Amino acid sequence: MPQPARDTYHHGNLRAALVEAGLELTRTGGPTALSLRDVTRRAGVSPSAAYRHFADREELLRAIAERIQDDMAERMQASPAGAVGLSGRERLRAVGLGYIGFALRETGWFETAFFTSNTLPGEAGMPTPLAALVESLDAMVREGDLSPDAREGAEWPCWSAVHGFALLALHGPAARLSESERRAAAARVVETAITGLTAPGR
Repeated sequence: MPQPARDTYHHGNLRAALVEAGLELTRTGGPTALSLRDVTRRAGVSPSAAYRHFADREELLRAIAERIQDDMAERMQASPAGAVGLSGRERLRAVGLGYIGFALRETGWFETAFFTSNTLPGEAGMPTPLAALVESLDAMVREGDLSPDAREGAEWPCWSAVHGFALLALHGPAARLSESERRAAAARVVETAITGLTAPGR
């Protein structure tokens, strides 16, 4: 992501500069690395200037989390999940693997994006990675690969499976696996979720 200009504030883009500075800090340090003082120093303004655009650190964190979620979804859609002609099942597989891959490659951003419920959109919206998952599931229903009954609420076990494995791979026993072993395990997790979702009688 581009480096914020030191004179961004004077051009009327301070809000964007603060978010960019926050992205730099959280990419390596996660949400605990975010402070208004460090963000404003990187943006080249005084700490008080941040309050022109954000009520507090939590509001800034939310804006940064939403940017990360958007970037995460774009990367997932830029993977085979976004290729023309793929079935809903193939897209679901790619979305799941893309989610885990982002978590492992961009750990600081991943933890920032889903740090607390306060970093998620309100009731009227949903995190963009979840929206990509929902669309894949809906496509499976349209294609007759998933029954409407099995579709109801299916995003939650699917999301839990990939999110849970990502956490195990980052901070749990799966962190001890080699890269090839982690890839194989991730693929197994995604396939098991899909198989369970589409099993006969579902």
